[in-house]
Amino acid sequence: MPASVVIPAYNEAGNIGRLVEETLAAIPEDMLGEIIVVDDCSADATQDEVAALMGKISKLRFLRHDRQSGQSAALRSGTLAATCPVIATMDGDGQNDPGDLVKMLEQLAQGKSDGVKMISGVRTSRKATGSRRLASRFANWIRNQVLQDNCPDSGCGIRVCERDALVRLPYFTSMHRFLPALFLAHGHKVGYIPVNDRPRLAGVSNYSNFGRAMIGLYDLFGVAWLLRRTGNPGVSENMAEQRDAKTGTRR
Repeated sequence: MPASVVIPAYNEAGNIGRLVEETLAAIPEDMLGEIIVVDDCSADATQDEVAALMGKISKLRFLRHDRQSGQSAALRSGTLAATCPVIATMDGDGQNDPGDLVKMLEQLAQGKSDGVKMISGVRTSRKATGSRRLASRFANWIRNQVLQDNCPDSGCGIRVCERDALVRLPYFTSMHRFLPALFLAHGHKVGYIPVNDRPRLAGVSNYSNFGRAMIGLYDLFGVAWLLRRTGNPGVSENMAEQRDAKTGTRR
């Protein structure tokens, strides 16, 4: 089943072109439907870097926001524009390894019959600074205490999921940080797989530890409120099956 690879990017000149080329080389042709770079109104040469590849890579598409709207908005723009039934997403800074997407796509296909709708990465051998790793571990701990989603690495940006399930989720700013919890709340199973973590080769991170923590705490309690009000009853249409369920009879 081919996938649309959606890559949100903001000021990722020096990273985004290399990542697009790596993605094309890493994913077999029959598994890769398209690569969609969504530029969140970058102020650097991100757009020029992608434009230089447009004539060489037929599967490459480029979207650009007219104002900076955040990573979740970029992910949503790319997902809505995607033409494939599976969405694969990576951060635009090149720290995710596109080679991991192959095994993630395979695992998603294998788990489909069991109700698995998302495979999310768990970073091993983190290349971030010690303070960032500590902040990430604390964020994962407090998030799990509130949401109880048992997600081992909510900050990992490399994921694959069914497009139909993703577009049905309620959209809000920073939802990309809570996708496993949202999938679970809507009755879908989520699988996890170890993935590579690489150092950033160009540019600087768009998030500070403090800024990420403040946004994360604000959103966390909003998501907890939302999940408590999310109900997903089973739905059946066949009247005979409904009668059998009431009487306990079997056909």
